[in-house]
Amino acid sequence: MSKNTSPTTLVMKFGGTSVGSRNAIEQVIKNVRKTRQEWERVVVVTSAVAGVTNLLVESAERAIVGDEVFISQAEKELLAKHFEMAEKLIHSIAQQAQLKQEIKYLSKEFSSICRAISILGEATPRALDAVVSLGERFSVRLLAGALQSAGLPAQYVEATNIVVTDDDFQSALPNLEKTAKNVQNTLMRMLMQRQIPVLTGFIGATEEGITTTLGRGGGDYSAAIIGATLPADEVWIWTDVSGVMTADPRLVPEARSIPELNYREMAELSYFGAKVLHPKAVRPVVEAKIPIRICNTFKPEEKGTRVINENDKAGKKADARQIVKAVTAIPRQRLITVEGRGMLGVPGVAARTFGAVASTGTSVQLITQASSEQSISFSVPDEASESVIASLYEAFSEELSQRDIDRVWASEEVAIITTVGRGLQDTPGVAGTIFSALGAANVNIYAIAQGSSKVSISFIVSAEDAEKAVHTLHHFVAAS
Repeated sequence: MSKNTSPTTLVMKFGGTSVGSRNAIEQVIKNVRKTRQEWERVVVVTSAVAGVTNLLVESAERAIVGDEVFISQAEKELLAKHFEMAEKLIHSIAQQAQLKQEIKYLSKEFSSICRAISILGEATPRALDAVVSLGERFSVRLLAGALQSAGLPAQYVEATNIVVTDDDFQSALPNLEKTAKNVQNTLMRMLMQRQIPVLTGFIGATEEGITTTLGRGGGDYSAAIIGATLPADEVWIWTDVSGVMTADPRLVPEARSIPELNYREMAELSYFGAKVLHPKAVRPVVEAKIPIRICNTFKPEEKGTRVINENDKAGKKADARQIVKAVTAIPRQRLITVEGRGMLGVPGVAARTFGAVASTGTSVQLITQASSEQSISFSVPDEASESVIASLYEAFSEELSQRDIDRVWASEEVAIITTVGRGLQDTPGVAGTIFSALGAANVNIYAIAQGSSKVSISFIVSAEDAEKAVHTLHHFVAAS
């Protein structure tokens, strides 16, 4: 991959599979070396080694019930996994010994936190962040050491010293202004000295220095935060797929990579099931107007997907030629409906409905309301449906007893199907064409929603019709 108009600063984020083995890290080293020949300044952000985060989460859960045997085995597994990779990747005996000492220290910190959780019998969000953040703290030392051993001037940096967040543990929000000062004082100085900073993704710290995590997609979010505050010329997300696909290749074998998306399209795709890039990660770079590229660590010669400003002229021309860019599916959903003749014209019903849902910690992904105002329907994950129904019954107990609300119920398992493409907002009759095609394929639609972004149309179908719906709509991608 080559730079476009002589940019100078690049942020590269490597996901868990990219640092999941000796061979994977050796490929990362090749990618960093090649990229550094083309870019003046390179910052690397890393995730935890594949599988480590899950082990840490499970360890915290086991610690709550006092499972000391599991904690002991987990500590040994963490040591063994990182020691083995260090021995294979670090050639200097002295450097290897230093790295192993740091890994031992972190493993002791892991067991100490787990013992504290075990004694208390509960894991607070703050304690969970302290445990889960260890994955990136292990990997950043390993990756920086491997880069150094390969002759690259890398130096690990704990993002707790860079990314300043609030104290909403497990889903912290960054303070970009304060983070930018740390970036300039630390990372920019390193870059000016031709060093390669290697940062922990996913984590930050409060102003008091307490470790936080950024929630789902936090590694990508970290890269976007660093990219926006430097500012970088581009941010590249390295993963194990060649960009964003036109559909899930497990459902549609002929799915292909999408060369270019605008920010709104990427956000919609991320939200509705394309797990390559979390929508939260897009925001800092959208505001800074910095392009993102999604690359394949193991096939660096492939261009992947470039995410650009929607006002980019080249992007607008491409959009004009392609109405639908991708089709996504979110399986294992339930359609919850609150309905009753007494709802007509009563203010606050929707607010109370979604307040009740929010009290269960459940995220709603699609909402539709009858124009008569006599029903509200929305989708939630299958596993959350029972708690959501119970919460709604509690919130509307009086209305249900008075029959102002007739019933609250959940459908059988359904799937959300979404078509995404900027051309959807500018092409007359495209929605009718899409639904006609689904009708011809005997796919029944339960609910429809179009977002305010106007670049996506979503609808709900039965679980058994999901794959057929994706196949049917992918023909629009191929034809456009």
